[in-house]
Amino acid sequence: MSEPSLPRSANEFVAALRGLSHRYWGTHPFHHRMHAGELSAHELRVWAANRWYYQCVLPQKDAAIISNCPVPEVRRGWLDRIVYHDGIAESSVDGLAESGRERWLRLCEAVGLTRAEVLDERHVVPGVRFAVDAYVTFARTKPWVEAVASGLTEMFSGHLMQRRVGDMLANYDWIRREDLAYFTNRVEAVSGEGKSTLDTVVRYCITREQQDKAIAALSFKCDVLWSMLDAIERAAAKE
Repeated sequence: MSEPSLPRSANEFVAALRGLSHRYWGTHPFHHRMHAGELSAHELRVWAANRWYYQCVLPQKDAAIISNCPVPEVRRGWLDRIVYHDGIAESSVDGLAESGRERWLRLCEAVGLTRAEVLDERHVVPGVRFAVDAYVTFARTKPWVEAVASGLTEMFSGHLMQRRVGDMLANYDWIRREDLAYFTNRVEAVSGEGKSTLDTVVRYCITREQQDKAIAALSFKCDVLWSMLDAIERAAAKE
């Protein structure tokens, strides 16, 4: 009977997690075309409307992590994510606050969508819905630290957000800087969250098995995001 593998050192573990950066959706052909200014207005609308579904379920995913986590320190820190996406006070108009979701809706309006058609999710394609729902189910059913590890795509997202702001302003002249408030507001927050998330995963993944599952969780999240863009790309090509 073989001996169980020894855990990786912290540096080796972090390197293994960061080694998945090439699988992040920033390398997807659809994102390359977006940054190069090659998307049509229709393609941008399909992207924004479908990405909305992902944005609006993130608080549910984060709440699922909190509900499974027995560590008060982690729960307190994670709560800020829910507040960011949902805001702290509802609007009397549509139930949304000054929040990440509200900022995403402003981008949807900037690319030519109405709030009504975004909120009723008429444009959300099955592939996106399936991938996003799978992510929420993962957070609800897996051990909390694996669900936390799946969110380590934050390590890769800050630089992409910064580049997206510049590229979209340069290549899509109907989009204004204020329309991109989701990205400009989120860049700094993501940087801090990514470090906090990584510290948590390294701290609580002590055994080799736990480390392997954390790496698999991040790989799964990369698959979720990539599958979303595959579905968006196919849907956008239909018109």
